Amino acid sequence: MANRMIPDGLDALRVELKLDEVMRLIERTARWVDPATFRLLPLWYPEYARRAYFYKSNWSEPQMNKNRQTGYTEHKREGNLYANKALTHALGLRSDDRPNWSCCHIWGIDDALYQEANAVVQDRRFYSCVANMVLLPTPLKAFTDTMPEVKAMLRVCAHNLYGWACEHESMTEAVATVSKWNGWDAYPASWPRSLGAFLVPGVMPLEDGIRKSAVVRLARIKSDLANAGSHYPRDEVRATLDFWKIAV
Repeated sequence: MANRMIPDGLDALRVELKLDEVMRLIERTARWVDPATFRLLPLWYPEYARRAYFYKSNWSEPQMNKNRQTGYTEHKREGNLYANKALTHALGLRSDDRPNWSCCHIWGIDDALYQEANAVVQDRRFYSCVANMVLLPTPLKAFTDTMPEVKAMLRVCAHNLYGWACEHESMTEAVATVSKWNGWDAYPASWPRSLGAFLVPGVMPLEDGIRKSAVVRLARIKSDLANAGSHYPRDEVRATLDFWKIAV
């Protein structure tokens, strides 16, 4: 049988769907945290990061997972659970309010093949930062994961909306790209092109329920620092809170 060749999937998609059409879908459907909410509580779960270990009994015992087929037991690790929780609370939603929506990190290692560890979201300072996330319909998440030009425009928008760019050392080049961005042809017209210009469509305004959630979250962090079990990462939590100048 003769070898069959098909083009790269992204190239095939670009023939059928122009970049500005992709961006229009994202522009019209994305849900963003209010900049006022970001200033109120920029980071919600300093105790967690991608790949961090889970513990039970108030951080006193490892949470283990057992493979039903092999019987192998391993320590359970964080995936995207607490980033999702942070974004949900900061948008004023509940988990059952957002079927078929996905939390998308904006700043992170660009690796469409998922072969490189994402050091940014493995850093407690940026994993649950609400200026580092946007809520998108689940099918659109694939665009942010695999199309670097889409991720770049999300970063430009987020930087101008929140006045913040990721300080992780791996993001130096990405931040430079944002600072000198000139690819405005596909950039949505309703997104800001300069710092603090205006809010974007889809911003979920800061309201009393979000304020209450932030107060509850800060109280829990304070309580855990004092009372949680021996596995609670106190030093890392304090360093993360200091980075964001969050007082508890």
